[in-house]
Amino acid sequence: MAKPVIPAQNLGQMLQDGLALHRQGRLDDAEKFYTRVLKLQRDQFDALHLLGMLNHQRGKTGEAYRLLTAALKVDPRSADALSNLGLVLHALKRDGEALQSFDKALAMAPGHLESLNNRGNVLLALKRPADALSSFEQVLAREPRHLQARVNRGNALSELRRNDEALAEYDAALAAQPGNPNALYNRGNALRLLGRERDAVAAYDKALAMLPAHVTAWYNRALALAALNRHREALESFGKALSLRPDYADAEFSAALSHLTLGDYRRGFAAYEARWKRSGMSGRPRFRQPLWLGEYPLGNRTILLHAEQGLGDSIQFARYAPLLARGGARVILEVQPELKALLSGLDGVAAVIGRGETPPPFDVQSPLASLPLALKTDPATVPVEIPYLRASEARIAEWRPRLEALPAPRVALVWSGRSTHVNDRNRSISLPQLAPLLDIAGVSFVSVQREPRAAEAELLTRESRLRHVGDDLNDFSDTAAVLALVDLVISVDTSVAHLAAAMGRPTWVLLPFQPDWRWTLDGDRSPWYPQVRLFRQSAPGDWANVLSRLGEELASWPAPVT
Repeated sequence: MAKPVIPAQNLGQMLQDGLALHRQGRLDDAEKFYTRVLKLQRDQFDALHLLGMLNHQRGKTGEAYRLLTAALKVDPRSADALSNLGLVLHALKRDGEALQSFDKALAMAPGHLESLNNRGNVLLALKRPADALSSFEQVLAREPRHLQARVNRGNALSELRRNDEALAEYDAALAAQPGNPNALYNRGNALRLLGRERDAVAAYDKALAMLPAHVTAWYNRALALAALNRHREALESFGKALSLRPDYADAEFSAALSHLTLGDYRRGFAAYEARWKRSGMSGRPRFRQPLWLGEYPLGNRTILLHAEQGLGDSIQFARYAPLLARGGARVILEVQPELKALLSGLDGVAAVIGRGETPPPFDVQSPLASLPLALKTDPATVPVEIPYLRASEARIAEWRPRLEALPAPRVALVWSGRSTHVNDRNRSISLPQLAPLLDIAGVSFVSVQREPRAAEAELLTRESRLRHVGDDLNDFSDTAAVLALVDLVISVDTSVAHLAAAMGRPTWVLLPFQPDWRWTLDGDRSPWYPQVRLFRQSAPGDWANVLSRLGEELASWPAPVT
């Protein structure tokens, strides 16, 4: 029996009824109409396309992809379907393919604004902000009132670190639509990157008043509060983000830092393990041997302790290796190559290898920064057998003629860390800011600054008050020898500060308003390096006051008797 022919106008009416329900948000009812159409005509383009987008709205991305690709087999020249397929591919994190889909849509319809706008978002995901900016600007050239493109242009400018311009874009979007939560949220992000954390919190609060389930707004609000040293409030905000997304590792790790800053090491170090699941991380290092986090005594097992963070972290947590060795374990240490020679002198360590070298056989392994958790460290039980690092006599002998030619007292200076560090803007000082310090009479200043900024390299060659040796330091054994030959080390929060402190050298550390957790929230001492003196900013960015106090102290500081 022949299958009855359904009049096209009947199919069309079903689609119209389904689309009306779809626009009302009645997705279950709309789905019934689209499904009925497809039962009657399985290759009906509009039903495939609309049902695909309905599934995309529901988060059923795989099914959305299947339906949209089926629709494009029916009509491969549909710019709308190509554009929507790009959205689905972007949701599937197949951004290279998404970009191709948007480009095909634009080839069919060069003025397709949504394809241009969404193409820009994919380019942002592909870390191509300059190209993304071009896409958004093409949208705005055609439609200056396109609010989403205005906000997205701000996002591209922010990625390009043009945060003042980004802020202006968000303000323009809010002038057009004052309560737009997306513009408010991104405005908060720009303000935070500009160091205007109080204003950022206000922007996030406005966004959250309209979108209380905006997870990343809660998270970034917490980061802004932490930057203001309002860590208890930050923990409430991190908690809100985690209640909405329990697997939000970035929030869990950042909450750990607030717990640690407040001295709650039990919660802090437990949550610190979330660092392996943060955005951009590839998970724990792949070792066949089991992870050890203090679950049982090591006895005479061999343990590999491996560095997995910065140089300063490796120096700080290396103090645990002798403790494990005294407990009967055979300890192998894997560290960054520039630390290998220095840490080879660490008590109790059977072998030290550079990262990438093949280790000797071992039974269990642990990251260095997990050892405070494994050994149940709290502020009262931090191991402080200082010094636990020493300069080699051979290296000291090499450096002695050069350093002892300078009149005592000798003060080593480090004013900046790596420019790529996430907190460099807050923790580093420029060389010109130190100039007044160099005027203090009777002090010989030695620069152990590695990799000075381009603008400072030439200045160093002309600065007669400062002997620069940083370019001649081959590794941290050289740095240790220099620190052993000076009377005082003054450093911002860098690996050199950790090294000087671990060597027990007189050390003054200059800290930003929001200190790293290990330096605690207030006071002039840290439980990790009790002999180190801390000079803190009293307000964000206020290095002038820190350096003024430092200068006064240094002017009356007596050199130790040798």
